Amino acid sequence: MEPAHRALLRQHRLKMSEQLLVSESIVQFLYQEEILSQQQVEVIESQPSSRQKSLKLLDILPNCGPRAFSCFLQALDDFSWVRDGLVQELQRGTAEVGPGATGSRPIAEAVLQRVPSDRELSLLASRLGAESEEVLLDLGLSVEAVFRCRSDHQLSHHGAVLAGLVQWRRQEGRGATVCRLLQSLEAAQVHGSVLEQVLDSTHQNPPTLTFTPHIANEREGRAGGTGSVAVTTEK
Repeated sequence: MEPAHRALLRQHRLKMSEQLLVSESIVQFLYQEEILSQQQVEVIESQPSSRQKSLKLLDILPNCGPRAFSCFLQALDDFSWVRDGLVQELQRGTAEVGPGATGSRPIAEAVLQRVPSDRELSLLASRLGAESEEVLLDLGLSVEAVFRCRSDHQLSHHGAVLAGLVQWRRQEGRGATVCRLLQSLEAAQVHGSVLEQVLDSTHQNPPTLTFTPHIANEREGRAGGTGSVAVTTEK
């Protein structure tokens, strides 16, 4: 998918998620046109609400090849106002170029597609306030999982947020990318420059040796719940 098309879908992601009913015909058309695989269809259909189905489709679509955007427009026959709006926006050329445009400088594509490190998640957790719950829910954590994170770390907001971010990364695997994280931050109205600062900080300052073992403990066998993650607060 072209950068301008990626940017357009990202810009209108929340608005489209409220307008589209992807299960009705869109997902099936994209499967018929071999844009989506059977596994991707099942992942989308497994989402608990119509809005989350739409968000999951819009997360998957940019990585579905050069035909994905044009086929998506074709699939919008029942939502012609959405399709016409996207086409007009594209023709005006007002979409940000590149999926990582944050208002200051774009995040490199290679960075957007990688999985964030332990240190990056910790730094981000230290920068999120009350909006952190909305971020975690948009990332796909359940209300119950977010509540468990808070319960397990009642004395540390940073620890609760970090536990949620670690759980998201564990659940999504390679799908837990910097790009996906940026989308959820923007959905919670957190400016992309917050993530950009985190990425810059970890690039300029190598990680210490004291943080990684704490996250390793969570990986090595705390089954169930969120895992009680011991953390070193990064400022």
